[in-house]
Amino acid sequence: MPKIRFLTSGVTVEVPEGKEAHLLVTSIRHHDEDGGIPYRCSAGLCGTCRTKIEEGAEHLSPIRKAEVERLGEELLKQGYRLACQTFVRGGDVAVSWNEAVKGKVSAKVKAHWEAQARNA
Repeated sequence: MPKIRFLTSGVTVEVPEGKEAHLLVTSIRHHDEDGGIPYRCSAGLCGTCRTKIEEGAEHLSPIRKAEVERLGEELLKQGYRLACQTFVRGGDVAVSWNEAVKGKVSAKVKAHWEAQARNA
């Protein structure tokens, strides 16, 4: 089974074979409130969920327009992605993020992503 390793928190999650996993939803589902990838808007607008892909970039969904606009070509070349825009597809991936970044999420956005995590 493919795995997502969240290096910053030390959490590893198995992804069912043949399924894709939304990186941010998976982080929310398997971390307590302060331990996972930080996020705010969940739509690729703020860049709070900027994540460094340490291993397995070839197992990710294609880069989306929001990532190009928010991160720019240089950060994308360095291996950064937006967790809210990224899906893991069929292989092991390892990611890290800046622990100093803290997301301040509106109650509506938080409720949306927690519901997505429960239904994933």
